[in-house]
Amino acid sequence: MAALTFALLLSDYMSRQVLSAVFPMLKADWALADAQLGTLTSVVALMVGLLTFPLSVLADRWGRVKSLVLMAVMWSLATLCCAIASNYEQMLAARFFVGIGEAAYGSVGIAVVLSVFAPRLHSSLSGAFMAGGSFGSVVGVSLGGVIAVHLGWRWSFTAMAVLGLILVALFRVVITEDRLAQHAVHDGPVDTSDDAVPSAPVTRVPVPTLFTNPAVWCAYLGGGLQMFTAAVLLSWTPSFFNRYYDMAPDKAGAIASLVVLLLGTGMVVCGVITDRISRNNPAHKWTTAVVFCAIALIALSIGFRLGTGAHQLIFISIGAFFSAGSSGPSAAMVASLTHESVRSSALGTLTVANNILGLALGPFIIGILADRIGLLESLQLAPLCYVAAIITLLIGKRLYPAGLRKLAAQTSASA
Repeated sequence: MAALTFALLLSDYMSRQVLSAVFPMLKADWALADAQLGTLTSVVALMVGLLTFPLSVLADRWGRVKSLVLMAVMWSLATLCCAIASNYEQMLAARFFVGIGEAAYGSVGIAVVLSVFAPRLHSSLSGAFMAGGSFGSVVGVSLGGVIAVHLGWRWSFTAMAVLGLILVALFRVVITEDRLAQHAVHDGPVDTSDDAVPSAPVTRVPVPTLFTNPAVWCAYLGGGLQMFTAAVLLSWTPSFFNRYYDMAPDKAGAIASLVVLLLGTGMVVCGVITDRISRNNPAHKWTTAVVFCAIALIALSIGFRLGTGAHQLIFISIGAFFSAGSSGPSAAMVASLTHESVRSSALGTLTVANNILGLALGPFIIGILADRIGLLESLQLAPLCYVAAIITLLIGKRLYPAGLRKLAAQTSASA
């Protein structure tokens, strides 16, 4: 169940990020500016950001499994449309529908995974699930680059679409709402000294409770801000290696995929570290998130200011490893501060923040800046967003105990 959900997440990001591998070819074929290339990436994240919350609420009511199947079919067909686009406008329209299809998969998919595991594993699971996006990006960028060089960029999109349709057919056969309910692990009683979310299976709380807790707002915003630079790395590293290391698109995509692989591995490892450190004190999740942001800020700021060569690659690799390390802790903090009956909606809100503040804003802003001051100079500025993330997470840590008490009161009122 978890494995198939994870596999579809890989397909999600393969379809989304294969575009980065063919940036040089699209730029040459259609004479596109960097801002236009960035828009093709950002439009997907923008639609995810705008539609995640309402679609997550619908999934909580309509059925998470049915929702996931419908989403996967839509983004796969839209990716197929990318393969037959004949100009920039058609490609932009197809990417628009890719974004609609992918809108709530991250939030609903992770809610499905968390629902069958105990809360003490949520940081690790959240980090691993979110890292699936990075691993999918690795495959999408590296495989897409190879296919584009040998068969043409249109076949890169076609391959991702076919894989997505095969996986969704398998998912539909194997996973049902009844099987999900049979394996569900419900949260235990409230304890403000632990991160378990209180609930009985039949109890529901109003959706507006997702926005009445100041601590969870800090988790939403901190999680979104820390994704800004990670999104930049996902989108622009193939172009960085193509332009500054004089690599062909397939080789640039392969090297960039290693950076993205480090990013995804870091999400998993940082989630595991967070669960271990916060085992006796859940508030330590906030501390680890701050530390991961600080390391990424320092390493990437140094790396993009060094000349090309081994030293630059070492610092960029360290920064990439920690660049999205706060994703697992952020999702776990959101889960610990919201009721399980609206868990998809809560994680959907986090996904909105991740996409609007990070995955949409990052590539778009860097694309605009690259047209004006150059890609390298733009990448040098990207890590500064971690400063805002660190401040927000520190505020959240101070508000966390009061947030747990507020959740307990909301749950008691709804019982």
